[in-house]
Amino acid sequence: MLAYERVGSGPPLVLLHGVGHRRQAWYPVLDILAAHREVILVDLPGHGESDPFLPAGLPVVDALRDELVAFLDQQNLDRPHIAGNSLGGRIALEAGAIGLASSVTALSPAGFWRSAAAFGYTRALFRTVEALGKRLAPQAPKLARTTSGRALMFGWITSHPGRIEPDRALGDFLAFNRAIPALRAIVRSATAFTGQVQAGVPVTVAWGSRDLVLPPYQARVARSALPQASHVTLAGCGHVPMSDDPARVAEVLLRGSRD
Repeated sequence: MLAYERVGSGPPLVLLHGVGHRRQAWYPVLDILAAHREVILVDLPGHGESDPFLPAGLPVVDALRDELVAFLDQQNLDRPHIAGNSLGGRIALEAGAIGLASSVTALSPAGFWRSAAAFGYTRALFRTVEALGKRLAPQAPKLARTTSGRALMFGWITSHPGRIEPDRALGDFLAFNRAIPALRAIVRSATAFTGQVQAGVPVTVAWGSRDLVLPPYQARVARSALPQASHVTLAGCGHVPMSDDPARVAEVLLRGSRD
């Protein structure tokens, strides 16, 4: 089962976080969105409070997509707006390709590296962060309370880690360590996005100009692969932009999901 929250009122908007994160990644933009949308925050399999990720022999992307299909059915969500960050953005695009979404908004979506070798940089980064996380774990509660500590913990995914609230920073750090089994399986089996979102489904792709995880050159690859989409640069934002510039990210999400 997938853990989730449903907040607000209006057209439903499903939000999917990135690998190693949890649904609380969206909290910085939640109040703005909930005034205009019914927001459904989801913990991906093996993340947050959801059950472990068990792909059962399926390709990783197929297994994650199938989990989303089952979740939407359980929640009686018929073609909601779907948005995601990183891995969540990739899943949102896959959902758009099979007609599950009324619109797709993807923030730094996975799958637009130029080659398997190019993705080696991102794999190495996750290995480094995993090792660093183990080293920092005993000091995590203390680190989360200071701006410099949060910079050490989250400077690789946000450009303004000091803006993450201390309690959420600690929760995010602990959630990353709990998600390592799923993270390893997902990163090890990562593939490029080769699908096409169905005609008539609006697509927005936004990329942080300071993304260190999926570098901004991949935004150019996405522009070429998805020429029909609206492409946005999130100036000054990192890979997980929601706490870097909540107002700007909420604006992109609301515009991308308008009926």
